[in-house]
Amino acid sequence: MIHPTAIVSAGAEIGSDVTVGPYVVIGDNVQIGAGTQIEAHAVIEPFVKIGPGGRIFQFAAIGGIPQSLRFEGEETYVQIGPRCIVREFVTVHRGTGFGGGITEVGEGCFLMAYTHVAHDCRIGRNVVLANNTTLAGHIEIGDHATVGGLVAIHQFVRVGEHAFVGGKSAVVKDIPPYVIAAGDRATLHGLNRVGLQRHGFSRESLAALKKTYRIVFRFGLTLKEALARVHAAVAPIPAVVRFVDFLKSSQRGITR
Repeated sequence: MIHPTAIVSAGAEIGSDVTVGPYVVIGDNVQIGAGTQIEAHAVIEPFVKIGPGGRIFQFAAIGGIPQSLRFEGEETYVQIGPRCIVREFVTVHRGTGFGGGITEVGEGCFLMAYTHVAHDCRIGRNVVLANNTTLAGHIEIGDHATVGGLVAIHQFVRVGEHAFVGGKSAVVKDIPPYVIAAGDRATLHGLNRVGLQRHGFSRESLAALKKTYRIVFRFGLTLKEALARVHAAVAPIPAVVRFVDFLKSSQRGITR
């Protein structure tokens, strides 16, 4: 199922039932899982592993060397999980030796056209990156997050799980889990209630998260004061604990 015009290195490992379209280029040290479809003119550079059941659309480029002046040709990797969809002209670059050595895209992600995932990014499961999303290096995006079109995210920023980032936003600080953020520069606009409800969050969890959000962002408290009040006033359900832990661990500062 490999088109005769495709160039596939003898050092690549191609799983069963993989379809490789016209003029595809696949380099050495590439692993492609069973059932994956690779459309015409896609390029997969060395040191890439793609899980089973995915689809790589035409002109996508995966595994290019990082756009970093500190990169010195070291052996680094891209790993894309099972059942990912990578649309036209998406670029995913390898990691760097100083940044952990790997760029990761979790299972079930949807990377829409012209998305760029830079070196050492770590994207969780079932993440949606809409058209022209631009991720600088070392970014972390949590499970089930959605990032709108034409969004630019600063390096080392974290976006928490189940967060929603509106289109044309410029994100320069961490976005907590479970919230909506939008704007240039991005600011918070409450909980992502629709997304949380769709993923089965209970009324009790939503109520606790709403209370936590209000204490942290609406009462004019310092972060230390707000977290102390959350500890005293909100039941420590898992979602609240995760929200608080995310705030405590921020290095870039929190979007407010």
